[in-house]
Amino acid sequence: MATSSVLRRALLYVPASSQKFMTKSLSLASDNITYDLEDSVTPANKQTARTQLRDHLSPLSNKPASIGELAVRINAVSTPYALDDLTTLASAPNLDAIVIPKVNSASDLSFVTDVIRHAAPQRHSSDPTASPLKLIALIESARAVMDLRSICAASPYLSGLIFAAEDFALDLSITRTPGLAEFLYARSAIVTAARAFDLPSSIDLVCTSYKGPEGVKRLEEECQNGKEMGFNGKQCIHPSQVEVAQRLFAPAEAEVEWSVRVLVADDKASAAGRGAWTLDGKMIDAPVVGKARAVVAKAAKCGMDIESIKAKWKDQNPE
Repeated sequence: MATSSVLRRALLYVPASSQKFMTKSLSLASDNITYDLEDSVTPANKQTARTQLRDHLSPLSNKPASIGELAVRINAVSTPYALDDLTTLASAPNLDAIVIPKVNSASDLSFVTDVIRHAAPQRHSSDPTASPLKLIALIESARAVMDLRSICAASPYLSGLIFAAEDFALDLSITRTPGLAEFLYARSAIVTAARAFDLPSSIDLVCTSYKGPEGVKRLEEECQNGKEMGFNGKQCIHPSQVEVAQRLFAPAEAEVEWSVRVLVADDKASAAGRGAWTLDGKMIDAPVVGKARAVVAKAAKCGMDIESIKAKWKDQNPE
């Protein structure tokens, strides 16, 4: 599902067991709010939380402008709760996506897709103008990492992959360290698979530190590390993490300005029949221009004023 317009720099989990937190979430500014029915809800409270979430979503006439996407993390397909989660919530108004935990094989996504087609056929119809209910898969095990190819091809509604570090560490009996070196293979495999299958989102692991200056520093380091690996978003467990994640997973101002200069100069180079040229002593060719277009497009989605930067550099020429 090539929906490159989807922006998920931050995916913030909000427990569906707390009406207070769900109400507060609607006043936040986040690319994604994911109401959680899984880890944050005890088995005894699953049904109550599910009903509470349905009642929270049903009165919404419109999604708040400050929120890009509303999603729900259902319980794993292997549990007795997933089917009820889907049949209760798939047709909820303003619900944009389903986050599916513990996806171990393609059959998990096939199950969710089939249930939605029966429970809320209007959300997975053949109408090209309809807004489909997107799926986002949590990758949490060695089996899932080794089966990424079939998982990514399992549903036309798949819109992203998320790396769940704690469950992955449990599966492999390893310990998470600050450097995250133990997750290098799995994280690289996830971002590579997401790109290979043209999925718009690859969302990195949770930063468990969020209090005080040290928590912010750790979050910034993890965001930068994830961005360098190819992730384009991060899971958040506290509202205070959202601003940092969205700032660091947006293009930096200097990168945007450079990219605009490249595009302005490239228009002039193309008009002159030049396929390769230089800017500030650096060679510019088709791959560099392509990257510049992607940066500028993402910056525009992040709300940056691209037109004013273009105006500033309208006289930029290729060297």
